[in-house]
Amino acid sequence: MTTQSPRTPHPVDHLVLPTADLDVARDRLGKLGFTVAPVGKHPFGTENVCVFLGDDAFLEFLAIGQREVCEAEARAGNVFVARDQAYRFRCGNEGFSALVMGTRNAERDHLAFVEAGISAGAILNFSRPFVTPDGKEDRASFRLAFAADLRAPDAFFFTCERVHAPNADRSQLQAHANGAVSLREVVLSEVNPTDFQYLLQEVVNQRDVNAHSFGMDLRAANANVSVLSPQGLHSFFGLEAPGVERGLRLRAFVVGVRDLVAVESLLRSNDIPFEPRGSRLIVHKAPGQGAAIAFEAV
Repeated sequence: MTTQSPRTPHPVDHLVLPTADLDVARDRLGKLGFTVAPVGKHPFGTENVCVFLGDDAFLEFLAIGQREVCEAEARAGNVFVARDQAYRFRCGNEGFSALVMGTRNAERDHLAFVEAGISAGAILNFSRPFVTPDGKEDRASFRLAFAADLRAPDAFFFTCERVHAPNADRSQLQAHANGAVSLREVVLSEVNPTDFQYLLQEVVNQRDVNAHSFGMDLRAANANVSVLSPQGLHSFFGLEAPGVERGLRLRAFVVGVRDLVAVESLLRSNDIPFEPRGSRLIVHKAPGQGAAIAFEAV
């Protein structure tokens, strides 16, 4: 009998959420109670603002900084920019385009994706300036390995190796008025979730899958990755997905907070509509917030 070697699941590193305007995103995130980092600029024409959580995961709100540079980079084979442009063309400038897993070896992941038939293209190495909250400058370097499925053109995946992470104290950036401490769950949708089981097993580096009547779950090192049917998406999050729409789509994410009552008070004070659903508060997407956010107590 052949046995399979056990795997160590990757952690969720960050989520990529395209936005049309970083100022709009910053304002929306501030009203949701998040502390937002200064603007970061990529060498390939995109720029972002990020929300850093205490579990080392973060949210990346991505905008086009230099369109001509982005277009040139996409033509030259930069998968990150090309997939961002494709997403914006099909889905608009506000949304949730990519799930990013952390890794210690992106080159090994790339080879594994190629062997598995799910590579989305060439590995990407890049560096960008990093400014700490106290104004000190450094450089952060990354190596990315991409995975995708042609049946799911509106979602892509990559692993991110932090080749050089600045030795910076992020405690100020991880302190949020809404008490957010962790990323608890990433939510995707698909009519038949298990059609994409193999892809997600490779991306998350997790063999174990929990299939249930509403979809399936895979446990990453720090969060749950959930793929729900349209019925499950509506039941758990109050979100609508057309019943015949095929292909994985990133829909929502769950943030763990210290005090859910305090979050409710904050949302009310900032005139942010929300929907109580079970033990969660759901804030549906809006300009600057391309996906639904569910808050739950930890």
